[in-house]
Amino acid sequence: MAPEAPSWDVGGAVRIRRLTVGPYRNNVYVVACPQTGDAVLIDAADQPERILAALTDVHLVAILTTHGHPDHWQALAAVRAAHPGAVARVHAADAGMLPPPPLADGLEDGGAVEFGSVTLTVLHTPGHTPGSICLYLPGHLFSGDTLFPGGPGATRPPLGDFPTIIASVGERLFTLPDDTVVHPGHGEQTTIGVERPHLGEWIARGW
Repeated sequence: MAPEAPSWDVGGAVRIRRLTVGPYRNNVYVVACPQTGDAVLIDAADQPERILAALTDVHLVAILTTHGHPDHWQALAAVRAAHPGAVARVHAADAGMLPPPPLADGLEDGGAVEFGSVTLTVLHTPGHTPGSICLYLPGHLFSGDTLFPGGPGATRPPLGDFPTIIASVGERLFTLPDDTVVHPGHGEQTTIGVERPHLGEWIARGW
């Protein structure tokens, strides 16, 4: 008997459930259309058995990886094996950071990921890695490691760059409405309105 899927954290026009997995406490998101049951998985990070249990009540159409750091794709192979019809995607700039087999196609800036009545818009937000992306639909932003409560993601060289991530946050994310809920790759959710006033502080501290 298959394990029961966890409850949905968000309902309404879109359903969202979050799992926190692995030693780095990565957030994994299942985003589903309530009308059709079609869904995407954002960051198959770790603990594949828990992720697969969270997919038992949906039809998985895509696995989206926000960037190429290994803590965000440790369960990718297992999820792909269990859901061979789901297309696995990452931005082309980070594709070389993932193990074979290669992902089918890239997540390009401005692109749309459609499933049922739900559309996620891809925002290319480099700085944490060259191919870091966020995924947006009105009211919700899945920010990967680009934006957390209290600041941007780490910018360790050689892949990270602080001025680049600040530009990504300021020009791509902080133009979104204040009430947009930010669902980060680690930690608790926040909103654009809560974080935007602190951009100058982050610039001044340099991280």
